[in-house]
Amino acid sequence: MSNGLVVQLVTPSSRGCLSPELHAKVLYMFYVYILSSKKDESFYIGQTNDLQRRLAFHDEGLSKYTSKKLPWVLVYYEEYKSRTEALKRERFLKQQRNRNFYKSLIQNWPGGSVGYPENSGLSASKQSKSKGAN
Repeated sequence: MSNGLVVQLVTPSSRGCLSPELHAKVLYMFYVYILSSKKDESFYIGQTNDLQRRLAFHDEGLSKYTSKKLPWVLVYYEEYKSRTEALKRERFLKQQRNRNFYKSLIQNWPGGSVGYPENSGLSASKQSKSKGAN
């Protein structure tokens, strides 16, 4: 099944084809994300260095926790240059345990309101939002 995902293999010989900015972003970005369950509107917060792969993992029901609340919608994410920064932010968000806090964060996110903009292309099986935050 094709989902329209286009992947560029980055090899030592092809690295020269990428701009320095894109090369750094492809190899060194970390993400903190919030998913919302369409089943019960609960939130799931996680972090990864490969957002598309992680979304596919959730979509396919491979995570024990998220498999029970399918389907999930990506409603928010942030980009970080280090895993340490992403882990700190993930920990902070998880400690909030406050639906109103999460809803406010999502609603005030420059990536837009909950939904799927057609041009983002950030999910393996569904469209998601984009944001350039640090």
